[in-house]
Amino acid sequence: MVGLSAAVTYGKVLIPSEEIAELRARLEAEGPAAGLHIAVPTSVDPIQLVLAGSQLFRRAQLLVHPDGRVVAGLGTAWHAVGSGPDRFEGLRAKIEAAPTSTLPMFTGFSFHRDGPRSEEWAGFAGAAAVLSQIAVVRADGESKLMLTARPGSQLTKLVDTLATLPDPPALEPFDPGDHSVVSHPPSAEWRAEVDEAVGAIRHGDIAKVVLSRSVVVTTEQEPQPFALAAHLRWAYPQCYVFVWQEGDATFVGASPELLLEKTARSIRVNPLAGSAPRGEGEADDRAIGEALMHSAKDRQEHALVVDDVAARLVPLLRDLQIPAQPSLRRMATVQHLSSEIVGTVEPSVHPMQLVDVLHPTPAVGGTPRAAALAFVDKFERMDRGWYTGGIGWLTADGDATLAIPLRCALIRGRVSHLYAGAGIVADSRPGAELEETRLKFRPMLSLLTAT
Repeated sequence: MVGLSAAVTYGKVLIPSEEIAELRARLEAEGPAAGLHIAVPTSVDPIQLVLAGSQLFRRAQLLVHPDGRVVAGLGTAWHAVGSGPDRFEGLRAKIEAAPTSTLPMFTGFSFHRDGPRSEEWAGFAGAAAVLSQIAVVRADGESKLMLTARPGSQLTKLVDTLATLPDPPALEPFDPGDHSVVSHPPSAEWRAEVDEAVGAIRHGDIAKVVLSRSVVVTTEQEPQPFALAAHLRWAYPQCYVFVWQEGDATFVGASPELLLEKTARSIRVNPLAGSAPRGEGEADDRAIGEALMHSAKDRQEHALVVDDVAARLVPLLRDLQIPAQPSLRRMATVQHLSSEIVGTVEPSVHPMQLVDVLHPTPAVGGTPRAAALAFVDKFERMDRGWYTGGIGWLTADGDATLAIPLRCALIRGRVSHLYAGAGIVADSRPGAELEETRLKFRPMLSLLTAT
């Protein structure tokens, strides 16, 4: 089993001496022609890079795709933010004017267009893009080490930093010590919010709304977010594992839901809506899955999401393909109704244009969008921050992978804020929706409390 925390002291260095020598030789041979960017093959695992170096930089990121691709980055060669109703268009313009590079660019954004609203999310913008100084990209079984210098600085300084990065020791299970878990709002009050939502839906004000809640875990020991991600990568291989370090706060999780994937002219969107627990044993698990597939309540919730997403994509996509019915997607603790929507798009369409059209989907907000978001603003007593926003990467040639951050926690020192929500429709029952959020808390809660 992969461990969850790293010791403080380190032994040997992470980057093999021959790879450092190759970097130095490349720089010496190319001289000024090396410019601000250089890339070489490497044996280094991306997760090892961020485990070794994240404490040396204000920003660090890690993204793991279910297909095995992994991207990790340290430092900031270039950074841009956007906020307000035009945040995605503004960020797109800045990205297109950024220094050219073969490096993937990390990007993330909040649920609310005006950005995070509370002190716990201090430092996280409404939308952000980061080009790392040091990155390792792993795809198709091969890894590449990439360096990007800030304007006015030199690549030799980054090579010097790489040469001294320690090799992290074997990871060990995280021991939280004494710890507490507190719900926000209290469970009884959240059930009352669900009752309010059901009443509004039956009255015809909205068709669906997603209500979220939080638990705050305070531990005696500080968790190491990138070590937690190493476990999530092993325990939830079907998920998009992500970490975004911003100063002394780190956002980490393992999300089952893809917001958008763009490869050349192909677009894939995979909304999930309608959930049930996993069963005890194969027969029980199959029975629960079949019940979910035939649940009128869950099928209605899923259809509302798929219909809304498809309608938003129609103006931008051609050859739109929508499944006639959902499939069952089984995760470690939860199974979902899933529909994969695909189509083609003109090369000139930027991923941020698609994000602007899609976010927030009814899977995380509700429908109709304006009425559902107004309900969330009125009744939800927590700041979602980047939870149910977006997180992923963009490439220099316009490809993108963006997941919806779910099954996640914001960690700042010994305090971790965990987030989960449920889609409410006319037939929702508060007790059942509360239990669904508990299932969704489990991946992060079990790591942070060692249960």
